[in-house]
Amino acid sequence: MARARLRDRLRYWFDGTMDRGTPALIGWLGLASVALIAVVTVLVVVFTNSDTEKNGGWLGVAWMSLLRTLDPGTMGGDTGGPVFLGLMLTVTIGGIFIVSALIGVLTTGLEARIQELRKGKSRLIEHEHTIVLGWSEQVFTVIAELVEANQSERRSCVVILADRDKVAMEDAIRRRIPETGRTRVVCRSGSPLQRADLELVSLDAAKSVMVLPPVGDDSDTDVIKVLLLLNSRPWKGTRPNIVAAVQNSPNLAAARLAAGEEALVIDAEDIAVRLIVQSHRQSGLSTVFNELLSFVGNEFYPYPATALAGTGYGAALDRFDLGIPVGLRRADGTTLINPPMDTVIGSTDQVLVIAEDDILIRLAEARPHVVASAIAPPADRLPVPDRTLVIGWNSRGAKIVRLLDRLVEPGALLDVAALRPPAEDLRDQLAHLTVGYQPCEPTLRPSLESLGLDRYSHIIVLTDDDIDPERSDDRALVTLLHLRDIAIRTANPYSIVTEMNSDANREIAQVTKADDFIVSTKIISLVLTQLTEDRALHAVFTDLFDPEGSEIYLKPAANYLTPGTTANFSTVIEAARQRGETAIGYRLARHGDAPPTYGVVLNPAKAEPLVLGEGDAIVVLAEDGRVTANVPGPRKEQGKVGPGLPRP
Repeated sequence: MARARLRDRLRYWFDGTMDRGTPALIGWLGLASVALIAVVTVLVVVFTNSDTEKNGGWLGVAWMSLLRTLDPGTMGGDTGGPVFLGLMLTVTIGGIFIVSALIGVLTTGLEARIQELRKGKSRLIEHEHTIVLGWSEQVFTVIAELVEANQSERRSCVVILADRDKVAMEDAIRRRIPETGRTRVVCRSGSPLQRADLELVSLDAAKSVMVLPPVGDDSDTDVIKVLLLLNSRPWKGTRPNIVAAVQNSPNLAAARLAAGEEALVIDAEDIAVRLIVQSHRQSGLSTVFNELLSFVGNEFYPYPATALAGTGYGAALDRFDLGIPVGLRRADGTTLINPPMDTVIGSTDQVLVIAEDDILIRLAEARPHVVASAIAPPADRLPVPDRTLVIGWNSRGAKIVRLLDRLVEPGALLDVAALRPPAEDLRDQLAHLTVGYQPCEPTLRPSLESLGLDRYSHIIVLTDDDIDPERSDDRALVTLLHLRDIAIRTANPYSIVTEMNSDANREIAQVTKADDFIVSTKIISLVLTQLTEDRALHAVFTDLFDPEGSEIYLKPAANYLTPGTTANFSTVIEAARQRGETAIGYRLARHGDAPPTYGVVLNPAKAEPLVLGEGDAIVVLAEDGRVTANVPGPRKEQGKVGPGLPRP
């Protein structure tokens, strides 16, 4: 029994060593080779003295045995007695089995190691890198923007951690973004919801961390859990800049509590709603936002205001050769967008400038010439009540209506045409809007024609939340085609703004010539990327998206320049300054259908000749834009309602 127990213990010990993997197998095979060579050497020395002396003694025999173990062909030149040759044959045959097993073990171990590397489970060794946690369609926009932002950097790195196959992620990125310049993109396979996996991406050495909302109904729950893990984690040194987004506004408070005071969480739904509301009356506004939020083209940069200390903000508008001031950042962190023109710039302030790159911002040696005779005289315009049609309905519809109610003049009308009506209590929450409803199937032409589209100046097309996003975009595309064809056949000038879930579908839908597309996922990706690079821009975006502050408007060019008169953009800046506004660009109506800029020109050269017509617009920062209804073409008579929708 004792012997049996000893054998069992030895077997258990041997099994334990085998569990250690490839190194243990190699060790046992090496030990077996040494044992075989030693036994054969001893037997040759004991039984064949003459052959031992002929082959250099026991060291020579040991060397011969080693060579025959590794290479069976070595035995072909052996000479000696039968015992010697038999022992050499034995060591050769034993070597065949041992070496074959060793090669098999090495091959298996190497394949296992390669597979482990392909899984992306190795720990990252990087410094000052940007980490993206999660995977969705937004990741491609984020990477493309970070590549563009880091073009001037000597070396930069973007790390993706997602619960997907590493090779699949790398293939998808290479397919969508073939050129990454000086930016290395590294993928790691792991769940951002697991603390151990988070440690793979060197969080302590990172410059910034972005938490992308994943695809699915519980996306906000996953974002909140990741923020909790990051907030509760002990950090070595300075915590990196952490930014995240939630899809549903009610989850914002919980996400910010989970993130702590040092992380930044934005409301994706709220931003999308504000863009829809602001864009539906201003053709081209989404194009302006796309450029300002992207690293391609013009964006916001802080510029030290030392040389402008003591100057008023209005006087500084034409002091830059390249770049246009849009606001101030005080030394205490307070941000002012389009402040009063007499606001004095302090020596410790920073001027927020729209420019193509920070290295291009410079002060002008002389003030540019202003063609005063081209400035249009102020003209009071009576506000025209809006008539807006919302086609389709989703979870953002009620929020869109409530926000629009804050912006329109009293007496404005909004009709909802969808398969289901809005909630009954929505009308009780409104002060200016009158809301009506009519059942409608948005993809059916007769259903759309029955709405009396000639009575509306603006149309908003909402996607359906209840079906697959791709299918929802397809239905919106069909609706847009019907609307545009009806507009062409009836010569109706209504503007069309629509939601899109995918930027790829937006590119397809451009054939409909809708005035604006709001791709919320892309907009949020752009905002997150900007905040990842400069957290202080959050105050700028908050002001731009807030109806209470200064917003971006596209106002008729005739408000600023006499139509057909040759001037320059410095003259436009001066005309806007006299109205307490900041002009940052213009839009040419004749290029309104030409992608990718759709006629929008931001930060133009200030001295070049410029002639604007009746249909053109000036892009300005202003506190109020309700008096400007930027709809191309002549308006229909607003007083005739025709066969109306039921009113409350």
